[in-house]
Amino acid sequence: MSTHVQGHALIAGEQVPPMAVGTWSWGDKSWGYDETKDFEPIREAWHATNKVGLTFYDTAEVYGEGKSEAIIGRLIKETDEETKKKLYIATKFLPYPRPANFFLFSPPLVNSLRKSLHRLGLESVDLYQLHSPTGPHSFKAYAAGLAECVKLGLAKAVGVSNFSKDELIKFSDLLAAHGVPLASNQVEFSLLRLLPEKSGLLEEMKKRNIAMLAYSPLAMGRLTGKYSASNPVPSGRRFGSQCTWEQLEPLLDAMRTLAKKYDVSVSAIALNWVICKGAIPLGGARNEKQAIENAKATTFRMTEEEVDMLSSKGFDGKTTWFWQHG
Repeated sequence: MSTHVQGHALIAGEQVPPMAVGTWSWGDKSWGYDETKDFEPIREAWHATNKVGLTFYDTAEVYGEGKSEAIIGRLIKETDEETKKKLYIATKFLPYPRPANFFLFSPPLVNSLRKSLHRLGLESVDLYQLHSPTGPHSFKAYAAGLAECVKLGLAKAVGVSNFSKDELIKFSDLLAAHGVPLASNQVEFSLLRLLPEKSGLLEEMKKRNIAMLAYSPLAMGRLTGKYSASNPVPSGRRFGSQCTWEQLEPLLDAMRTLAKKYDVSVSAIALNWVICKGAIPLGGARNEKQAIENAKATTFRMTEEEVDMLSSKGFDGKTTWFWQHG
């Protein structure tokens, strides 16, 4: 089976790979990042993902407090010119004052993006996203800041994260008043968090040509097939859906059966389900092996019956008042 990415998705009319590489773990100590032993595997993953066509990278200013962006910037410098042309880089603004980015009266989206661009070594990003629907300022202020980033040529498109359907509609209208379309909404969406579809959010986004970026498509490792009651997921990972391994077993068993049929990993089945739903999964890749496994998820397509069968064994998940509204 080919390990080169097949197909594409659309963000603001631009063709992008059907899957993105999530880089939260790159440089972030909450994932146990250690520069001395983790940078080289990440470098290998970078070159491997680019080689197979996964040239869409999603980061954020808060990931490792800029370290993730800096790692990507370092890797871009050692990338050949032909591959650089194919890169699609997305980052995010966290709308909360903190020591690394303190502010009071107005959200400094332009200045924050300039700092991100400096770390990335870029003149502009392809997608700049608001990281949360909550914060000390109004949607109107955040929309104005994002629109200004586009008008200044610092971002080609703008998006949001964790927005509910109603919030998405309101924010989209605010951006439209500036002549800027809302390009994307990044939410947790997986077989263990079906809520973005069941709430009508996904359908509304499709109507408006707003791309859904699905983070945690492997449910923090629970949908990889690597873990079980006797070999649990590493502690410290936050879950958008609480369920026991006994409750998960019917779903995992069905996924293992499909993995055998398509000759791919259980992870690839989880990622392919997201793609089949019309969303763009963000698959993490900390080494070359993970990069190749992720690419395989784009080389086949499950039937509608298989997708529906998996959905029937999935879980709705939940929202949180502070972060996850979508």
